[in-house]
Amino acid sequence: MEYETWADDQETTTVTVDEHDLEVAYYDDGEGEPVLFCHGIPTSSYLWRDVAPPLSDDYRVIAPDMVGYGNSAMHDGFDRSIRAQEAMVDGLVDELGLESITFVGHDLGGGVGLRYAVHNPETVERLALSNAVCYDSWPVEAIIDLGLPSTIAEMSVDDARELLEGIFRDTRYDDPDEAFVEGMLAPWDSDEAVVSLSRDAIGTNTSHTTEIDPSEITARTLLLWGAEDEFQPVEYAERLEGDISDAELVGLESASHWVMADRPDAYTDRLREFLDGN
Repeated sequence: MEYETWADDQETTTVTVDEHDLEVAYYDDGEGEPVLFCHGIPTSSYLWRDVAPPLSDDYRVIAPDMVGYGNSAMHDGFDRSIRAQEAMVDGLVDELGLESITFVGHDLGGGVGLRYAVHNPETVERLALSNAVCYDSWPVEAIIDLGLPSTIAEMSVDDARELLEGIFRDTRYDDPDEAFVEGMLAPWDSDEAVVSLSRDAIGTNTSHTTEIDPSEITARTLLLWGAEDEFQPVEYAERLEGDISDAELVGLESASHWVMADRPDAYTDRLREFLDGN
């Protein structure tokens, strides 16, 4: 699916985060048990383009753009940390009238999932985490640098897109297809978006994962990890497996941080088995 098609299919709603009314764009397709997908930095819900649509045959798949990302609110003046993103998810779940969900999170979205599962055990029945930020595994140096006002003040839209393109190309296990690169770059196309990217980066607060205890998670958990990740190494998944009582680690070889893009078929098949109770 091309990015333009994905964006055209998105719906929008407004949720309140820290007394700010923020527009949230989200992909919503299918019927059945709801599965909510949450991306990380510096991506958007389009990250799930190869995973969410096939699952919509049997499940209701919902993939929001986090606030400050994608087609959600990008204006300045609100928090983009995973604590705030957790509040966004809570508001979206309430807005959509969802009583229980499976939460699937990648990168920062995985950190959101950890917090949400700890704080809302009655809502999260199943939790799938992929190369998720956890404990003190983050932020990475490149993201910290992006969050410095002095860095972004000297960065044009073209500069920012060139930097991001290098990340999306150089950190994939194999050469990515152009639709992936173009789709990941698409939202970062304005001065407002570049400032939002910087605010997203400065919101990466290690305390938001070190302050929670993963052992409090009661949801059945799948740690579906790209085994060749240099950002969130599989050792952190092993630690999560030890701390969460009902957790299983599945490492996918020949996959980097972008596991669902590197191994889309294997990722979708294993996630479907998990959703089906296998």
